[in-house]
Amino acid sequence: MFKNFWGSQEQQGQPTESWYPPSVVNSPSSSRPTTPGSNNLSRPTDRASSLSNVSPAEAAGIIAVLKDKSVDDLRKLLSDKDAYQNLLLSLEPVKTQNRVRDELRNETLQLARENVDKEPCIMELRNQCRIIRTTELATAQEKLHELERKKEDTLKYYSPSSLLIRLQEAMNKTEEESETLHRQLLDGEIDLPAFVQKYKKMRYTYHKRALIHLAAKTTVTG
Repeated sequence: MFKNFWGSQEQQGQPTESWYPPSVVNSPSSSRPTTPGSNNLSRPTDRASSLSNVSPAEAAGIIAVLKDKSVDDLRKLLSDKDAYQNLLLSLEPVKTQNRVRDELRNETLQLARENVDKEPCIMELRNQCRIIRTTELATAQEKLHELERKKEDTLKYYSPSSLLIRLQEAMNKTEEESETLHRQLLDGEIDLPAFVQKYKKMRYTYHKRALIHLAAKTTVTG
């Protein structure tokens, strides 16, 4: 994180031992503290590339921490992992990140505890749902099926074809009653005035039903 803010240097003689991986220490953009008279300074383009992922505010904060440190202190940050870690943890952005991480972890743990505490209530609700499904729901479904059967029967009873059949049956019944009444007259079982009154009424009903049957049949078939 801090190696982005100072140039690289190759010491004359023996190089400084660092706890960074060789790929970081030996890379062209890796940076170690410079010393007066160093002939191997990092190029501006390398430093600009290494700072591309650091915001200006973060860079200013890090520079403010490092600007008063000596070359030996800066070299120690490269070679001493504990010193680097302590400096890293003292930075305000790192503190903020760790604080947010701890808050998120605590909130997650709290939600987990609440979920565990709600487990008995969830199990109880599941049992109640199972009871409702096996008793009340079964009763309601049976009642619904019964109502559906009644609905189907009612629709069939009042369907056009069913009405025509019942109208035809009523016509046949009226015709039979008329024939019965006529035989009663011939057998002398009823007098003429009573016969005329009843027969006239029966024939009127028959022909009325016949006309309705004809009109309804024409409408249905048409």
